[in-house]
Amino acid sequence: MDAGHRLDRMPVARPSRMNDMPAANTVEFQHTRKEGVHRTWFRGAHTNFAPDRAKMAGTGAALDWVVDGWQPAARTITPETRITAFGSCFAANISNWLAARSYSVLTRDEGSNAYVVKCGEGMVNSFVIRQQFEWAFEGTRFEAELWHGYSAESYGYDEAVRRQTYDIFARTDLFILTFGLSEVWYDEVTGGVFWRSIPQDVYDPSRHKFRVTTVEENKANIRAIHDLIRRHRPEARIICTLSPVPLIATFRPVSCISANAVSKSVLRVAIDELMRELGPEAGGDGVLHYWPSYEIVTDVFHSPFKGDRRHLPRAVLDYIMMLFEMVWCERQPTEDEMRRHWLAALSAAGLVSDRLETAIREVDAGKLARILAKRKIARHPEMEAGIRAEVERLAAALRA
Repeated sequence: MDAGHRLDRMPVARPSRMNDMPAANTVEFQHTRKEGVHRTWFRGAHTNFAPDRAKMAGTGAALDWVVDGWQPAARTITPETRITAFGSCFAANISNWLAARSYSVLTRDEGSNAYVVKCGEGMVNSFVIRQQFEWAFEGTRFEAELWHGYSAESYGYDEAVRRQTYDIFARTDLFILTFGLSEVWYDEVTGGVFWRSIPQDVYDPSRHKFRVTTVEENKANIRAIHDLIRRHRPEARIICTLSPVPLIATFRPVSCISANAVSKSVLRVAIDELMRELGPEAGGDGVLHYWPSYEIVTDVFHSPFKGDRRHLPRAVLDYIMMLFEMVWCERQPTEDEMRRHWLAALSAAGLVSDRLETAIREVDAGKLARILAKRKIARHPEMEAGIRAEVERLAAALRA
């Protein structure tokens, strides 16, 4: 719908061609008027429009316009909830935040040799995450050497490590699984998929191949993970996330930027299709959930990455994690905490004066006052009034 349209909702009785009696039921229509043109469209029960910039200025913008529809029925994470978080590198940010806030994160046990602890943020595709569950829960072993650490060292199928992994999974109340990419290297002989690429000294071009996996394959992997957890840890819940961190390189003969769009899209569609089959929308049992960290980064902050265009500023990460805490955890951040993190994140992402983050970090009311004295503090004029109002509320809280 074009900008500038005015939306009205009104019940309209369905006309009867048989007689003049009014219809028993009514249908809700939405009328759109622009420049004297009148059009009537039926919009259904769930019409959610995209926000303009002005609507994205307030502290609750991400909650209202991105998280809406993905919240759990109740906030159930407590400090006693045992959490396992692994997958793509974004999983480490989730683990670090929750652990720092005194939540029980089992994959933060540095004394464990489990691969989901030692290399948990390096399991970047759905195949390798599935492998960990099949190995831990059911003792599945894979023919080729598929697992390698950060220094290309081989990780085998040691039974002691498997038992440690099983112990972590068997005690977990909440699994947070972060999927990163759909490009994989695999062993053509066995069909096994590697954690990442292949160590140079063992690469064999006759059997080691590269490909882009399909939506169907990734959906099947995530469903298999869901089913394994339900079978072996039926009381546990699952939160799937899509890492917003883009590819550092692609092995396709196309640009990395366009390959990254495909890589993320494949995973996002796979997750969404499964959510529509098993999630709350489908009347599911409340086990499977989605956390939209990818959309928060790409559509709330637009281009928040550091100079390498891959890593997020600390303030943006902290805001996403605090928003997660607000939605999922019984212990709630205060309104002032949310406002500070929101404004700091906007500042770090270049949408507000870059001095604002410093003023917030230093809790400096004087610096806030000098920022407010400026004629313009927001990058986009449409956001100026909303952001200025949030800064004024923060300044008033500091004065108080």
